[in-house]
Amino acid sequence: MNDLSKPRAIWLEVGEEAEAQRIDNFLLRRLKGVPKSHVYRVLRSGEVRVNSGRVKPDYRLRLGDKVRMPPVRVATPAAKAARAMDFQIIFEDPSLVVINKPAGIAVHGGSGVSQGVIEALRAARPEAKMLELAHRIDRDTSGLLVIAKKRVALVELHRMLRGGEIEKVYVAIVKGVPGKKAFEIRQPLHKYVNAKGERRVSVREGGMAAVTKADLVASSGDLSLLRLRLMTGRTHQIRVHLAHAGYPVVGDDKYGNFEFNRALARQGVKRLFLHARRLTFAHPAGDARLRLQAPLPADMGAFVESNFALSPDRI
Repeated sequence: MNDLSKPRAIWLEVGEEAEAQRIDNFLLRRLKGVPKSHVYRVLRSGEVRVNSGRVKPDYRLRLGDKVRMPPVRVATPAAKAARAMDFQIIFEDPSLVVINKPAGIAVHGGSGVSQGVIEALRAARPEAKMLELAHRIDRDTSGLLVIAKKRVALVELHRMLRGGEIEKVYVAIVKGVPGKKAFEIRQPLHKYVNAKGERRVSVREGGMAAVTKADLVASSGDLSLLRLRLMTGRTHQIRVHLAHAGYPVVGDDKYGNFEFNRALARQGVKRLFLHARRLTFAHPAGDARLRLQAPLPADMGAFVESNFALSPDRI
C-alpha cells in the first residue's frame, strides 16, 4: 500500500503561469493522486477559497488571487515514478518549448498509457512553474510538438490555432500515386467509438469540416512522398483524409492498407510514416515570426533516400 503524506492547508498566490486558468484545472494539476470526484467535492463544499471567498469550478483565476488549498490526503508516488525521457529540443525560450516527438510516444498519459511527453517533461523539470500542451499529435506520429511555459502564451497559442494562424506542414509516405501534383481533400470528419471501445474517425456527411492540402514531392512504383498542409486540426485528419482519397499512409494500423503494410513490414517498415515537419507562427509573446522544422526520424529518412533518391533535408 502507498504511504500517505500528512495533509495541511496552504495558501498559494496566482502568478502569470496560472492566470486565466479555471480553478478546477488549477487544483487537478496540483493535487496529484487525489480522485477528481474529491477535488470537485471540496470545491462545492467551500473548502477551497479564493481571496477568502467561495468560487465555482469554472471560476477563472486572476493575477494575484490567493487560493486556499484544502487539507486533502495525497498518495506518495509509487515506486514506478515517471522517469525523464530525452526529447530533441527544436526551440526554447521563457514562453515555450518545442520538441521533436518520437513516434510511438503519446503526448499525455491516459487510455492505458501511464506516461506521455508532458508527464515526462514535468518529471524532468520539477522546477518549472508550468508546462502545458499547446496542441496534440497522434501517438504514432513523429515531429513538432509545442509546450507552453506561461499561461499567457498558452492562451495566445490556442487563439492562433482556432484562427488558423499557425501553419502546420507534415510529410507522409503513402500507397498509390496521385494524378495531380497538388490537390485538396475537403471532407467532413466524424468521431466515434468502435465495438472494441477504440476511438476512430470516418468521413461522414454532417461531421466536422476538415481541409487538407497536399503536394506530390516524389513517387516511385506504388509509393508517393507527400507534403501536407493542415487547414483544420481534426483528430486523425491526415490519416483519414488520405485513406478516403485512396492514398493510405504507409504503416497506418488504423486506416491503412493492411496487406500492403504487411509486405512493407517484411522490409523493415513497422510504423506509421507520418511526420510533423514544420510549424510557422508569430511568437505568442512578441513580434518575431518562428519557422521551426524537425528532421525526419532516421528510419523514415533512410526510406526516403532508398525509395525516392532524395535527401530528407530537402523535403
